[in-house]
Amino acid sequence: MHNFMSKNQSLVAMIRRCAQHGTIPHAIILSGTGDRLSAARFTAAALVCRAADGRPCLQCSACRKVLQDIHPDVSFQQDPEHKELQVEAVRQMRQDVYIRPNDGERKIYIFPDSRQLNTRNQDVLLKIVEEGPAYAAFLFCTESASTLLPTIRSRCVEWKLLGDEERTDQQAAAQELCRILAGRDPLPATQFLIGLEGRRMTREQLQNLLLEARLMAVQALRLQCGAPAEADSGSDCVGLLSRGLSRRQLSQLIELLDHYSNECRFNVGIGHVLGAVAARWEGICTHSPV
Repeated sequence: MHNFMSKNQSLVAMIRRCAQHGTIPHAIILSGTGDRLSAARFTAAALVCRAADGRPCLQCSACRKVLQDIHPDVSFQQDPEHKELQVEAVRQMRQDVYIRPNDGERKIYIFPDSRQLNTRNQDVLLKIVEEGPAYAAFLFCTESASTLLPTIRSRCVEWKLLGDEERTDQQAAAQELCRILAGRDPLPATQFLIGLEGRRMTREQLQNLLLEARLMAVQALRLQCGAPAEADSGSDCVGLLSRGLSRRQLSQLIELLDHYSNECRFNVGIGHVLGAVAARWEGICTHSPV
């Protein structure tokens, strides 16, 4: 779990934020080369956590049960003895969905390897993913979302875990962006953001970059408020942001990055998002005093 959290800090922050606002999607594809099963457990814990805030706390009884794979409302849909899940097992799960949770408000079904879901299985699942009870959640783990049928994918939100090399590239880009933002000059920020479009990034990659930058801005604001700086690879950028921007500017920057990272979840153009970020940042530099 620690390995997943340390390598996917922006995704962890997004899950916590969604948990705080009660907006974790009911159907999620956890894709990429990272530790997808730990990501599924973390998301499931966020859905059932009993803490007042900071969910998942990973300390309450509900979280501990999820991490130990003994929570009565969190089940793993897999068949280690066969290449594919038997259709009868999927049908039984479809009936089980309509039995209310035993120990909380949510019931969660985790598919550790979505390659076990053949076309027939996915057709059986489609109705409950689309029209199941509000308390039911489905987490599909797969290296590539293409494992799942378009009908299933269209009803899910995809959260991509970063491999080591990909995370390093995006973290480096986020750090460079924060260094430029700390200078409070909108022109180099605009040039850098426009240059990102030339990298042919996907929406998921841009979302992770913006979330990485948001995390550093949050740490910078905490530093201004007297909290100790976290020891990570972006600590120098955090210091630059904390010294270079006012508390109001940092708050506005966090809101900006939060808004446009969420925009990346939808069918929007990369250039549109980058242009909007540049325009909003110019407005903050112009109208918000240091």
